[in-house]
Amino acid sequence: MFLALKEIKREKLRYGLIISMIVLIAYLIFVLTSLALGLAQENTQVIDSWHIKRIVLDKDSDINLSQSLITKKELSTFKLSRKDAYIGQASIVVKSKGNKKESAQFIGLDKHQFIFKNIKLLSGRKAASNREIVVDEQFKDDGYRLGEKVSFNSFSGKYQIVGFTKGAKLSVAPVVYGTLSAWKKMQSSRSDFKASAVVSQSSNFKAANSQLKSYSSGKFINQLPGYSAQNSTFTFMIAFLMIISLIVIAVFLYILTIQKIKNYAVLRAQGIPAKILVIATICQSAILVVSGLIIAALLTILTAVFIPTAVPMSFNLPILLSVAVGLIITGLIGTLIPARIIVRINPISVIGE
Repeated sequence: MFLALKEIKREKLRYGLIISMIVLIAYLIFVLTSLALGLAQENTQVIDSWHIKRIVLDKDSDINLSQSLITKKELSTFKLSRKDAYIGQASIVVKSKGNKKESAQFIGLDKHQFIFKNIKLLSGRKAASNREIVVDEQFKDDGYRLGEKVSFNSFSGKYQIVGFTKGAKLSVAPVVYGTLSAWKKMQSSRSDFKASAVVSQSSNFKAANSQLKSYSSGKFINQLPGYSAQNSTFTFMIAFLMIISLIVIAVFLYILTIQKIKNYAVLRAQGIPAKILVIATICQSAILVVSGLIIAALLTILTAVFIPTAVPMSFNLPILLSVAVGLIITGLIGTLIPARIIVRINPISVIGE
């Protein structure tokens, strides 16, 4: 440790540049990880808030909520408990004079079932009639206000915003909570539809009709449009950045070791064991990586403070700590090549040159 600190103190510019490189790589990985988490959450926020374990859809819907429609006859054999609920889903465009149009997901609920009862409001109240709605806070950020009347697509009539809720997004679009009766009126092709799906907080909930099929919430989430592809893309990007950081750190340490090979040879000739020099190199690598991570973490905190709310980023401390530990391990692995060179130094041949 003494040798590592002494050398870093002596060569401030050289090691400052290496730390700067580590800072940029770590900061980029932290931001990408937070962006991946934020986008993933915006795909599933509303589902996560329901705490469901099973969902029943039409078996021909390809595990797609927007393609699932369930009739009253198909649901006639269901016996729902307080942990089960019907939902109706429709993609809509919300329009209001003076505000921009919002692409949203309409979720129709039965006010006697658990989802409706568990809605957490930021302001206002829950919907009491078919013409009242509770909307995600994004509408508030975009200028919509309590009591404001809006319309959906080309559907007739107006709907009044009576409440705002937080964390209600599905497939990145804000959710509009209404009644099942309002949802049924949107399904103009047939009048016998009861719901889009049945959801349950029970892991043993099953479909009670051959036309319906039950899925775990995890499988349903993985089938959300673009969800798996998006997560895979970010995972590969972060993995490649980790590999790049490993290569860059190894290359820098290799170059530094080659430049100091005569110094190491003199130290070896003076009787200092190779083990001490290898430990000093590992400590040096750890100091550089940890210093870079601390600065990158501070930059990430500043980013969290000043980032606009419109940017879907989630700063999850346990996950970011895992990434930081991964980077430290990557940096230590990068010391293996220079450590091998130090062990194989022949003081006589080097000093003789």
